[in-house]
Amino acid sequence: MMIPPARYSDEMSWPAQRVTSILLTGGASRRMGRDKASLPINGSTLARRTAALLERVTLTALEVGPGTSGLWATREVPPGAGPLAAIAEGCRALRQHGHDGGALVVACDLPFVSEDLLRFLVAYDAPGSVVPIVRGRAQPLLARWGQHDLDATPGLVAHGARSLRALLARPGVTFLDASTWSHVADDTTFADVDSPDDLRRLGLSVDGEAPTSTT
Repeated sequence: MMIPPARYSDEMSWPAQRVTSILLTGGASRRMGRDKASLPINGSTLARRTAALLERVTLTALEVGPGTSGLWATREVPPGAGPLAAIAEGCRALRQHGHDGGALVVACDLPFVSEDLLRFLVAYDAPGSVVPIVRGRAQPLLARWGQHDLDATPGLVAHGARSLRALLARPGVTFLDASTWSHVADDTTFADVDSPDDLRRLGLSVDGEAPTSTT
């Protein structure tokens, strides 16, 4: 699919004008037992809801996965090789089509991710990568990865790295604790859904299906 050209505006300040989005939808969803990206919740699917947010926040957005979000899509090789390989494929596709800045990288299984938080990450005043910390854990799949770190991902994968720890360990990454982002989000904003138990814990039900009791 042809990638739409970026629509840069003179009124947009750095880094917002150079930040694109990569939505990851290719996970195996083994614990959920069905494709998480296509789960219909509150009148949309997880992938399409997040895609709509990303299109409002950045000038260009792509999906790395099977094409469930409505965004233009590409796929890591082999499919299911993991999030680092997916980010590397997203970087490759962006660079091939002339996008040379950083990118929001967002997983599709975050039902409460908000536009306010995404805008905050895009605009945060730091020169490179910005990664929130929630209860002591880094959130690399709801983060802004800077140009140089994004460009490093194909090489990391080529040298055998599979874990996102290789990306988090790069020098210069800015980690943001709750005191930094709590005015735009709370812990639930970062909650992911890996299993039916997670859906129940967060009070979510799949459209057209009766809620399952937690007792």
